[in-house]
Amino acid sequence: MVIKNAEFLKSAADKSGFMSFDKPIIAVCGRSNVGKSSFINMLANRKKLARTSRDPGRTRLVNYFDFGEFVIADLPGYGFAQVSKSEKIKWAKTIENFFADKKHLDHAFLLLDIRREPNADDIDFINYLNHYIIPFNVICTKADKFAKTKIKPEVKRIADRLALGEDNLIAVSNENSYGKEKILLLLDKITQTYNMINSEVESESEDGEEE
Repeated sequence: MVIKNAEFLKSAADKSGFMSFDKPIIAVCGRSNVGKSSFINMLANRKKLARTSRDPGRTRLVNYFDFGEFVIADLPGYGFAQVSKSEKIKWAKTIENFFADKKHLDHAFLLLDIRREPNADDIDFINYLNHYIIPFNVICTKADKFAKTKIKPEVKRIADRLALGEDNLIAVSNENSYGKEKILLLLDKITQTYNMINSEVESESEDGEEE
C-alpha cells in the first residue's frame, strides 16, 4: 500500500458525532503519551497531521483522519492519572460507546511502549477488544530505543505477558520508520478483507432482489 494523501476530517466528543464510511475504519488506541499522534504522522508522511504533545492526556476526543483507502480514528488515551475522576469517566464512556457499535470501526491498533511492561489497563483494554470481538494488532512503539538485535526479544516479552502470538505484534519507530512496511502490508490486508466482505454482501443482496 502506498499512502499518497491523508487529511484530518473532524473530532467527535460523543456518539452523536461518530462517523461511518464505505471503507475500513481503524481505531488507534493506547495509553496516554504512548505515541499515537506520532504514529499517525509517520503513516501519513507528515509531521503535523495529528497534533503531538509532551503532556499526556491531550487527546480527549475521537479524531478522524482520511487516508484514502481507509480511515483512522484516534481515540482518547487511557491510564493518565492527572485528570479528574469525572473526566476519566467521560473518556471511558466515549471509548465504550465507540466500540459498542460495529459500524464505527473494523480493526484496532493497540499501541504499547516497547520499553514498558504492559500494565492492568493494557490487559483490560485487550479484554475489552476481545469482548466486543474486534480484530486488533498490538503496535510496539519506540523501537528505536533498542538495538535491532534487541527488538525481537522485547516483542516476545510483551507477547508472552499478553498471551498473544508474536505475529500479532509489530514493532515500530516513529523516529526512523522502523516497521512501517509491515504496518502498510497489514493495512493492505485489512482493506482487501473489508472490500471482499462487502462485495460478497452486495452480491447476496442483488441475488435476493432478483428472486
